[in-house]
Amino acid sequence: MTGEILCVGTELLLGDIINTNAAFLARELAALGISVYHQTVVGDNGNRLCEAVKLALSRSDLLVMTGGLGPTYDDLTKETVARVLGLPLEEHADSLRRLREYF
Repeated sequence: MTGEILCVGTELLLGDIINTNAAFLARELAALGISVYHQTVVGDNGNRLCEAVKLALSRSDLLVMTGGLGPTYDDLTKETVARVLGLPLEEHADSLRRLREYF
């Protein structure tokens, strides 16, 4: 099985944050016997993220993504992946309830 790691965040591209997630994920995937041939970092841009997801899905059996999931306006990962896969985003009532209880 081949895997690919796609990390999302302009702060990664600019070097503001060191991409420790990719190193951790690569080690864990290798330990599971999954060959990682590509790692990609893409900024918080819907069009470029869409292209990166499509390319990764075309060449790897498994795509592991990290980043771009925060509460700010430029975090587009969920919406972009749903669009690429042709799936709607759905609110999960139990998860929403648990989040509200926690916060």
